[in-house]
Amino acid sequence: MAPSAQMEKMMARQNYRNVWHVDLIGATGADTLYCCFAMWCAPCASYLLRKRALYNDLTRYTCCAGYMPCSGRCGESNCPELCLCTEVFCCFANSVASTRFLLQDEFNLQTTQCDNCIIGFMFCLQQLACIFSLIACLTGNEEISDAADCLNCMANSVYCTVCACMQTQHKIEMDKRDGKFGPQPAMAAPPVQQMSRTDQPAYGYPPPQPAFGYGNPLPPQAPGYPPPGYPHSSQPH
Repeated sequence: MAPSAQMEKMMARQNYRNVWHVDLIGATGADTLYCCFAMWCAPCASYLLRKRALYNDLTRYTCCAGYMPCSGRCGESNCPELCLCTEVFCCFANSVASTRFLLQDEFNLQTTQCDNCIIGFMFCLQQLACIFSLIACLTGNEEISDAADCLNCMANSVYCTVCACMQTQHKIEMDKRDGKFGPQPAMAAPPVQQMSRTDQPAYGYPPPQPAFGYGNPLPPQAPGYPPPGYPHSSQPH
């Protein structure tokens, strides 16, 4: 994807009106078992989530979901399973982010300010740990080196925790997409707290602007979503 197209996508995500079914803070409580699985088997969770995001059809797989310059140039069409395994083990952070972008663009999901703060804190802590490590390497100061080790430990712990919560968030959103929260009346009105007005953010479905997978045609590279026979909810998101 060209840099200009990436920037357009990033700007578009700021205007999405729908929100995730659970935020990062509530992800652990919403599905504790899966959060533990995503913590201790993070690459496996990333593999399964990307496959599920593609409706279990890996013939449509593209490296990093098409959001990186390497996308489409890694021989994905010949062996998508191997390429996806390589992605989740060698580029784990990119694999999680790509699945997130894929779901956001499909369902018009914005990232809340609270989630942005958590993700931003994770990045800042990693950068701070890197800076302290460089200073300790250049100066040879033992105190700075100890501080760098402490910051690296904290940064790694926060990184693993946030990624686990993020993957749980993705899983819950796809549970909602696939109707795993139980059948609901097809014509039922949304609860009052989910109905949106022009003076407040919209928290309910359907989205106020066209989005792939809501009765609108999918992009040329992914026609026919979801595939025939794939389980889906009886009520549009």
